[in-house]
Amino acid sequence: MNDNNDQKKGQINIELDEAVAQGIYSNLAIINHSVSEFVVDYVSIMPGTPKSKVKARVILTPEHAKRFHKALGENIKRFEAANGPIKDYKQPPMPINFGPTGEA
Repeated sequence: MNDNNDQKKGQINIELDEAVAQGIYSNLAIINHSVSEFVVDYVSIMPGTPKSKVKARVILTPEHAKRFHKALGENIKRFEAANGPIKDYKQPPMPINFGPTGEA
């Protein structure tokens, strides 16, 4: 018997390996776009550290970016319904190259 017969029609089997399941921490997302794609770079920056690296890059079609936006909004609404409003602190803009710099 074929394994595909056991799956419901249209269902996708998605695997999550152990390394990816660990995830990455990001406190900054840099988003750029062209007419054909959205590029989201996830960065972890620490105060006083003059340099940070992109930890992950996700490239989305405009259609997928819109679906992601909608899904994230729905999940935030559910989170706030269960846990209360997420505080939106006003923060000054943070330059990409923040941190101590040397001058001669």
